[in-house]
Amino acid sequence: MRWDGQRVGGAVPGPIGGTGPGAAPALPDASALPGLDAPAMRAISGLLRTVTTPEFTGITFHEVAARSALNQVPPGSPMPFRYTLNPYRGCSHACVYCFARGTHSYLELDTGAGFDSEIVVKLNLAEVLRRELARPSWSREHVAMGTNTDPYQRAEGRYRLMPGVIRALAESGTPFSILTKGGLLRRDLPLLQEVSAAVPVGLGLSIAIWDESLHRSLEPGTPSPRARLEVVRAARAAGLPCGVFLAPVLPWLTDSEEHLDEAIGRLAGAGATGVTVVPLHLRPGAREWFFTWLQREHPKLVRRYRELYGKGAYASKEYRQWLGGRVQPLLRRHGISNSGPTSGIDRATSAGRGAGMDGIPGDPESRFPTGSLPAAANSSGTPAREQLTLL
Repeated sequence: MRWDGQRVGGAVPGPIGGTGPGAAPALPDASALPGLDAPAMRAISGLLRTVTTPEFTGITFHEVAARSALNQVPPGSPMPFRYTLNPYRGCSHACVYCFARGTHSYLELDTGAGFDSEIVVKLNLAEVLRRELARPSWSREHVAMGTNTDPYQRAEGRYRLMPGVIRALAESGTPFSILTKGGLLRRDLPLLQEVSAAVPVGLGLSIAIWDESLHRSLEPGTPSPRARLEVVRAARAAGLPCGVFLAPVLPWLTDSEEHLDEAIGRLAGAGATGVTVVPLHLRPGAREWFFTWLQREHPKLVRRYRELYGKGAYASKEYRQWLGGRVQPLLRRHGISNSGPTSGIDRATSAGRGAGMDGIPGDPESRFPTGSLPAAANSSGTPAREQLTLL
């Protein structure tokens, strides 16, 4: 199906009440799905229509008129920013371990296959964002993207929401950061290079699973690790900072010295401005889905994982410390220093914290890699390469 006829127009009554930007009539082969009055559909605020297309087999898009763009982080959160922005809800990357799965339940949608295949698209996001950024009360604080679902998942190739969002933030003088696993970030590197002259920009890529078979099984909708590595290389060639999350490290599957050494070596070779290492965490929603996968693919590890994680979301303190001890020599071997703020391991016994660098989405005990948050460049104009180990 071709989507060229889908455009945002004036305010019209939404199918579940309220008003929002109306879409032009769908082309004859578009399929507006039945069931818009079902409870799950009523939970999607501002729903305009639901669409499927052969271009995205197995995926349903719920197009909505967003009433707001910026989300305020709850007080007391360890995140080093107060505002986030999400163009999409749900994610076709289909990462089995994704910590954001539980958020789909807020929409009364399934946190398993539904999270992977029912994607909410905020059609008017850039326009709403511009209005919010124009308010006299807006203080131009850092806005983080990719902290829940990926802004550069496959749908972005069709809806192209991010260029408008980036320009709105930059033109208002608002610094921002983007965290992604999507190769589509490469499309917008020229734009990011342009706006980085006006506002601080942070970029972060998540790349952890280098075994191709394991990658296809655990994160089937993402670009290959090698493709994402090329995005890092391209971002650095464009003069942009780019930190990498080596996350998640999977106990007994990707935590061998050989696997970690290869991964860190490749990231260093691509010029990553920072590398962080984060063990797998299993929040509700993701936990159940991951253990279903583990029982099917690696049944002999189920008992060990249950012992390691107990009833919580995080691996035991002993495992995190062991992983840190394994990683540090590899960082030194590849010339990535640990000269940044106090590491996650040290934080357990030290009151000192690196200002503004604590907490990553899904793991408040861990921290962002250098380059992934907007920050001033050093005197040479190039971000310093630095390792902030996330444990």
